[in-house]
Amino acid sequence: MSDLQELTNELMQDAAFRKEYEALQPERDITMSLIRARKEAGLTQAELSEKTGISQADISRLENGTRNPSLALLNRIAEAVNSTLRIEFVPNQHLAK
Repeated sequence: MSDLQELTNELMQDAAFRKEYEALQPERDITMSLIRARKEAGLTQAELSEKTGISQADISRLENGTRNPSLALLNRIAEAVNSTLRIEFVPNQHLAK
């Protein structure tokens, strides 16, 4: 197990940390989806920048989670990677009946 995973596991024992970590999951999901879509399209950040008109620096910020994208921006990226943007609401398992 990596040192980062061990640290994460240790921190997850703290209820306040776990709550904040889980609250950020949607942002991590968007970030990971963006990176995955770009890589599956065989594009570098620079190539995606060229196709979308979004600066490479902004694409980097999107991928490292320091910039929150608008739906319009996500749609531009989806089109550039030949994908359809889909956003959905998924019931929490602990609340589902």
